[in-house]
Amino acid sequence: MITDVNINHELQNYIETHIIPLYDHFDKAHQRDHVRMVITQSMQLAKQMDVNADMVYAIAAFHDIGLCEGREHHHLASARMLLSDPQLFRWFSEDQLTTMAEAVEDHRASAKHPPRSIYGRIVAEADRLIDPDTVIRRTIQFGLEHYPHLSKEEQYERMVAHLHEKYGRDGYIKLWFPQSPNADRLELLRQMIDDETILCQKFNLYF
Repeated sequence: MITDVNINHELQNYIETHIIPLYDHFDKAHQRDHVRMVITQSMQLAKQMDVNADMVYAIAAFHDIGLCEGREHHHLASARMLLSDPQLFRWFSEDQLTTMAEAVEDHRASAKHPPRSIYGRIVAEADRLIDPDTVIRRTIQFGLEHYPHLSKEEQYERMVAHLHEKYGRDGYIKLWFPQSPNADRLELLRQMIDDETILCQKFNLYF
């Protein structure tokens, strides 16, 4: 459980008992450990900025709950579910909820436009904890769960293609806070992606 004196305790209790458990039903790369990581990273970033801690906390908690409707449009589903949750009106105004929903929509790494607010940039950055080994392991887990029919060689090819598409030097991932620890970790991951021998070793280790 994330404990922060700056977060409304009733809000925190609601999130912990009604929202966090939803992640138990998602794929292995998006379960409780993932949402807790995004919450923790979001709160750490928020401490450096003039933002509403309750909003940051709720945005991070809700950011992936739309996975219950599929991955492709989960960011839109998550935003809709946030807006339709009547309990949130206990702690947030309508304008705040609109900003929060936009932040949830904007968190996706493949979004075609930059986040519309500082809240969107915070959750987008927090969702990109770029630990090289974790990224590789989660990519393999996703492939095994969603494409179980692929052979080991095909799983490797899928992993390599995804890593280049998202994290490679011409990949679509964007960092919104250049001074964050993610910048150094992304460069380390890119060095791994560029070295086929290391990448193959990592694949065999986690596969």
